[in-house]
Amino acid sequence: MSDPLRIALAGLGTVGTGVIELLETNRSTIERRAGRALQIVAVNARDRTRDRGVDLSPFAWVDDMQAMAARADVDVVLELVGGSDGPALTLARAALDEGKAFVTANKAMIAHHGLSLAEQAALRGVPLKFEAAVAGGIPVVKGLREGAAANRIERIYGILNGTCNYILSEMERTGADFDAMLAEAQAKGFAEADPTFDIEGVDAAHKLAILSAIGFGARVDFANVDATGIGEVRAADITQAGTLGYVVRLVGIASIDESDGMPALLQRVRPCLVARGHPLAAVTGPTNAVVAEGNFSGRLLFQGAGAGAGPTASAVVADLIDIARGDLGAPFSVPVEELETFPPADPGNRIGRDYIRFTVTDRPGVLAEITAAMRDAEVSIESLIQRGRDHEGGEVLVAMVTHEGPERCVTKALELLEGSPSLTAPPLVMPILKD
Repeated sequence: MSDPLRIALAGLGTVGTGVIELLETNRSTIERRAGRALQIVAVNARDRTRDRGVDLSPFAWVDDMQAMAARADVDVVLELVGGSDGPALTLARAALDEGKAFVTANKAMIAHHGLSLAEQAALRGVPLKFEAAVAGGIPVVKGLREGAAANRIERIYGILNGTCNYILSEMERTGADFDAMLAEAQAKGFAEADPTFDIEGVDAAHKLAILSAIGFGARVDFANVDATGIGEVRAADITQAGTLGYVVRLVGIASIDESDGMPALLQRVRPCLVARGHPLAAVTGPTNAVVAEGNFSGRLLFQGAGAGAGPTASAVVADLIDIARGDLGAPFSVPVEELETFPPADPGNRIGRDYIRFTVTDRPGVLAEITAAMRDAEVSIESLIQRGRDHEGGEVLVAMVTHEGPERCVTKALELLEGSPSLTAPPLVMPILKD
């Protein structure tokens, strides 16, 4: 065998310790597949005294994380610290500048700075790998970049956040409302103490920006991902969706739109209605799933654990094995200088159906006002459901499903209703995912 691949590991949380355990448990298998040993030589974390349940004595402890990049006995720097900027980004840039391969599970950093890091890696001729940054243990980055490399990818979409998927599928199962399910998710460890990035769709948007770049050969464009979270989804919406034959899932969708005569990139994260027969409808709990549609492969489904020590460590070590084999590869599927710049697509061009829920005062004429706005905006209503008030003087929920049409018409209808005293809360619009 060749000399060992020597690794400096920054970050000894659940994933970092999971990497150590995986390298030890599957050592012989990994060495056979990599063609050489994978050897951690140095580690770093904030608290040197904490018992992490793994033996750290074989490794050099480095108090200054940035010093890892300059060590002569290191071939690869592995960053598992997190954060889009700060020490993680400084370490990434330093490692690449020193000509070290760099592996990370840091989706925020890749979404915000992946392009500049890829340029730096190409300049130095070293690998930049981030399989674990998207969907945990699911090999979707490799699947798109390598397995589907012969295809023109036409659409990428999926369930990219396990916290939101757990909350929505549990709301469906129990009939409980959002706040109760969020508290349960936190109690079970499926949601952070501060779940903002998850429930507002930011985490899914990070992952979607990375998948879009790989799938379409595009420059990473997180700033133009339009994200809406699940905080406004009510138990009543879940119930109505079920009555209509759908479930509600937070879905990230990316596609190339050429309806204005030039290619533009649509990137959106939205709670959507998903038909019960669709593969994503069966994805429940903290699971992730990604669908890619290739022009020759057809629909490809990648599904599995989107987080956790074992699955994420598995993806990290897969990247290390590739590096040990000498796989350089383009981080975003094509050489960085060939990545295309797509303008953001106009979401009004989208043709589809929508679920729209209005929260209104209980008085005569409200329904007529809503339907008049739909008529004036040329939105055709397929079905309409009105729920009675919960108590005397309480609010009323009016839900409708539209016929297929341009999204700009729905937007216009909502603009016509803006400021109406009949509406007690902003309307909730959930696209219906096309099969």
